[in-house]
This record gives sequence, C-alpha cells and structure tokens, in this order.
Amino acid sequence: MEELVEYMKRVLGSSFALYLKAHNYHWNVTGPDFAQYHEFLGDLYEEIHGSIDTTAEEIRKLGSFAPGSFARFAQLSVVQDEVNIPAAQQMLSNLAADNDKVIAVLYQAREAAEQANKAGTLNYLEARIDAHEKHAWMLKAFNQS
Repeated sequence: MEELVEYMKRVLGSSFALYLKAHNYHWNVTGPDFAQYHEFLGDLYEEIHGSIDTTAEEIRKLGSFAPGSFARFAQLSVVQDEVNIPAAQQMLSNLAADNDKVIAVLYQAREAAEQANKAGTLNYLEARIDAHEKHAWMLKAFNQS
C-alpha cells in the first residue's frame, strides 16, 4: 500500500506540473496559429486541472496526506519546470514529451493499485491513463508533417 501511495503522490505532483506548464504556454503562445493553440492549450490545462483534486482525494482515501506545496510537487514530479517561453511548436513538443512521462507514472501507479487490490483507485487511474493517452495523440498530431 505504501508503494501505491508514493506513486499516487508522484501522479499528483506530475499532473500539477503538467497543468502549470500547459497553463503557462496557454498564456504565452504566439504565432500565426495563436487562436488554435490558445484554445487547445486552454482545453488541455483545464482537463488536467480538473483531475488534481480527485487525485489528492484518492491519496486521502488511501490513508495518507496529499502533498500541496510547490516544493513538494517539484520533488515528486517527473515533469521539469519551464522558465523560458519557447516557440509554439516547441511548446507542443515539450508537452507531448512531458505527457508521456505522466503516462508512465500512471501505469506504475496502476500496477501498484492492482497489486494492492484497490479497485476504486485502479479504475480512477485507468480513466486518467485514457485521458492522457488522448492528450498524447492530440499533442503529437500538431507536430506531424
């Protein structure tokens, strides 16, 4: 169970970092396709943000406190902070790579949930995997020729 809790905390920190990066890019994207990128990034960060509270609640259901500080999220996250403002295509490429990292953590957490026989958490993680796999398809579609 402890392994599951640690993976769930990593999911939370990584999801928050991905949300924040997508929101940053939403605010700062420029270029000829601004409107399309701005709308897409808005939808992306809103969907990810919508999962953060439920992820924290899943951690509480497992009997642990949910981390809630920037410092703790930075320790837990597989997504690196972004301090620069890259070009629009690089933004999408960065988000695609980071989303793939989040998917990997979700699969690790899913395996731990299955081993711990936590069906509710397993179902939640499978839904998040599905959402992030859809994000992966869309993010990667922007960079196809």
